Amino acid sequence: MRDSTSTLKVGVNRAGPPLGGVGAALAAESGVKAEISTASSMVELAMKLVATEMSEVEKQLAVAMESPVGPIPQVGSHLLAAGGKRLRPLMAVLAARAANVPVDAGIAVGCAAELIHSATLFHDDVVDDGRVRRGRPAARMVYGNGIVVLVGDFCLARALAVATATGRLPLIQSLAATVTEMAEGEVAQLERAGNADATIAAYYDVIDRKTGALIAWCSRVGNLLPSDQHNAMDTYGRAVGRAFQIADDILDCAVDEITAGKSVGHDLVEGKMTLPVLLACDRDPEVLQAVRHNMTEHGMPAQATAKILAMVARAGGVQAAREHAEALVKEALSALQTLPPSPYRDALGTLARLAVERVD
Repeated sequence: MRDSTSTLKVGVNRAGPPLGGVGAALAAESGVKAEISTASSMVELAMKLVATEMSEVEKQLAVAMESPVGPIPQVGSHLLAAGGKRLRPLMAVLAARAANVPVDAGIAVGCAAELIHSATLFHDDVVDDGRVRRGRPAARMVYGNGIVVLVGDFCLARALAVATATGRLPLIQSLAATVTEMAEGEVAQLERAGNADATIAAYYDVIDRKTGALIAWCSRVGNLLPSDQHNAMDTYGRAVGRAFQIADDILDCAVDEITAGKSVGHDLVEGKMTLPVLLACDRDPEVLQAVRHNMTEHGMPAQATAKILAMVARAGGVQAAREHAEALVKEALSALQTLPPSPYRDALGTLARLAVERVD
């Protein structure tokens, strides 16, 4: 296998591109609002703003997944080449540019985060018996559970290699703390599965760990931001992470897997009480009664989920969850104000808005 560390010191202009073209357009629109009507279109502009950096991320991801063991690159490519938003790398390089920290660190953080995220998706699909991922059969459906778990482990190891190659101790230490927090969140979620009386506070604790922690690590550029920006960008990242997880929960209430791009109704089957369900239970005692009746310590029978999800929608659980996501987006946008005005800061605001736009 080729040594990936040789590619980690990338030659990207740290001063950033001039504010012409896309940069000027983003800056002029004060928050990337006026001429672009959808968040997805704005994200395309954000990607163009850091196109060189994102190209380096893709190169490093390809190198990181190289291995003389044939199935490893093949299984890795099944997920990494299937698309995905690249939210975490994009956030890391934008935050590095916006805070004027070395962009090579942002690239390394983004690459490591995408590898860790990929590992969690591989593992999640095995634990949750997932069938669909990014609109195509989950890797476990093609290659089997055993090899997918091991390739997930490989992704984690390569993420650690990418981080270590930077030689930046705060980045490495904060990554270890982040992965620990993510693992704790996953275990807490499994431990609480099947509890029909779960609370909204417990729900937020889990998603802050399993989703918010990694996104916040990216927004902090691996703890390399100046002290006056560190806490605010942690708030930004965790708020965005929560909003995206809520959006995923809403998509799990979708009518079909094509709409959601992954298996739907699966959270209830696994006994996971997501925010739309919890809010519906608070609003309508009949929903809570139905959940209690059908939920066991092993989850909920698949044949019961469609009825429950219909009740959740009628009780306003989905809409109420969307309002929670909107409030979190506002919190994230407020936290961004600690950064100096720039097209990069505007683009970070775009990423926050994308969470809500996904479930419009």
